[in-house]
Amino acid sequence: MATGKIMVVDDDQNICELLRLYIEKEGYEVAIANDGRQALRVFEETDPDLILLDIMLPELDGWQVCREIRKKSQCPIIMLTAKGEVFDKVLGLELGADDYVVKPFEAKEVMARIKAVLRRLGKNGAEAVKEVKYDKLSINLTNYELKVNGVQIDTPPKEMELIYHLASNPNRVFTRDQLLDEVWGFDYYGDSRTVDVHVKRLREKLEGVSDKWALKTVWGVGYKFEVKE
Repeated sequence: MATGKIMVVDDDQNICELLRLYIEKEGYEVAIANDGRQALRVFEETDPDLILLDIMLPELDGWQVCREIRKKSQCPIIMLTAKGEVFDKVLGLELGADDYVVKPFEAKEVMARIKAVLRRLGKNGAEAVKEVKYDKLSINLTNYELKVNGVQIDTPPKEMELIYHLASNPNRVFTRDQLLDEVWGFDYYGDSRTVDVHVKRLREKLEGVSDKWALKTVWGVGYKFEVKE
């Protein structure tokens, strides 16, 4: 049986109660908030392991809540969006959302997404430390720490996951779609700009650090972490 705490943020009480039933049945505790300000309060009080966050909320909308939480925490966030709303995937990713689900949804699907995100971030039980090291570079995904020349570089979670994935598979070429699928976990409608933006930011941090490795573009294909013998 799973353990952990899930926070559900939605102004629709029925949706909150439906999700509560399903999530508690799986063995998680549930905290509920019905507006954006309450969400920030409940977040501070309960320190959840994952947040289901509706976009259209009273007081503060989901984007603002996500932005505020990301200032102080890397707690995984799955955005809930109504069918017909234009979900700005790039904005969601830039703000640090880990996934999104479109309403109306099956509670079973939401539960599967929750488990997938927690599994991907290693929140379900103890796992071995995930770390790769190269010349002047250390990428620790367990602590979400990127160090260059021993100095920690402030790096958002998705950038960390992307560089860890590439550096764990040296010299292997990944297409953008593979990276979206394997790092983001779900297909963001094949929006490959997301990958490009994250690679560009990583390059700014890692350019010229060492001549023994490099983050390379393979034109017409994708990207690789190239290690020179």
